[in-house]
Amino acid sequence: MLLVSAPIVGSEEKAVLAEVIDSGWLTMGDRVRAFEEAFATMHGAEDAVAVSSCTAALHLILQALGLGRGDEVLVPSLTFVATANAVCYVGATPVFVDIESMDVPLMSLTEAEARCTSRTKAVILVHFAGYLPDREAWRAFARRRGLLLIEDAAHAPGLKEAGTFGDAAAFSFYGNKNMTTAEGGAVLARDRTVRETIRRARAHGMTTTTHQRLDSRTPQYDVTMLGFNYRMDELRAAIGLVQLKQLQSWNGIRLALTSSYRRLIAQDCPSVQVPFSGYHLSTYHIMPVLLPAFVNRQNAIDYLRAAGVQTTIHYPPVHLLSLYRQLYPNLHLPRTEIFAERELTLPLHPRISTSMVEAIAARLAEVVREEANRGVAA
Repeated sequence: MLLVSAPIVGSEEKAVLAEVIDSGWLTMGDRVRAFEEAFATMHGAEDAVAVSSCTAALHLILQALGLGRGDEVLVPSLTFVATANAVCYVGATPVFVDIESMDVPLMSLTEAEARCTSRTKAVILVHFAGYLPDREAWRAFARRRGLLLIEDAAHAPGLKEAGTFGDAAAFSFYGNKNMTTAEGGAVLARDRTVRETIRRARAHGMTTTTHQRLDSRTPQYDVTMLGFNYRMDELRAAIGLVQLKQLQSWNGIRLALTSSYRRLIAQDCPSVQVPFSGYHLSTYHIMPVLLPAFVNRQNAIDYLRAAGVQTTIHYPPVHLLSLYRQLYPNLHLPRTEIFAERELTLPLHPRISTSMVEAIAARLAEVVREEANRGVAA
């Protein structure tokens, strides 16, 4: 089975894991700090804070920026549910915004403007599929409205522009991302005070870490805020340091594979739309395509699976998930809903080759032709 995504881990990751185990120090030590520094350097940032997941990163950012009950936060519905959940964690209200278009399935600036109220305090931009929106346009919007600007950059590690939009950015290192620590995330924040608040909040609000107390004359500590257990451990940080060294190369492979997909799909099944036809900075995290309306998506999924090709969907709209449908029973986001009904994600990761992409595109063309012929016969 050609998988939609696959982590690349090998002998070097095994070796550094063994080193951590042999060291006897498994959490919040020198490797975590080294990983933070390396991640910040890659993105041209002053510093970074490593945490247990991107969800934790979003939660900590929202809390550190002072968002809470009574506040509204603009979010896209075309995202993983964690984006909206994190808003709820701090007691704020997610306000779902439609996408720009079928070609640019990023949050619509026009729709965001229309959804603003006196309670709107922040906007979370999601870099869907690794593609970045217009930074200057969103900065101007945030300044004009007096909003905090936050990036859900789960799909965009390795781009220096990611993390530079506004107040803070959250990154993911989950197993299906462009680089992985199995579970894990990181925060980039412009303001040092915000970073240090997040750094303390990730470990129960404690004033010192276990490692710091080891090197200190006193084992005492204080707790100065309500914090969480959102730490990254040494094992994950060690893997992350290895993965970071390959990230730019892997992102380059993703670009080349995406270019091949675009060329082959345009050639062999032009009725299939590939979003982001114009220029966008990207890490090419996933390969989304839009099936033509005459194709039954489940038939396409089944056909490709029988041919040994896994596919998936990015994403079921958050506002249509049972939890949020109960909270927003009358919400209708037409472009998001149409996109989500037709979207199919094809395999894209550095373990596949150009010849595999050719085979996948050929199978996609076959099922599109079959569906077209079935429609004509009907």
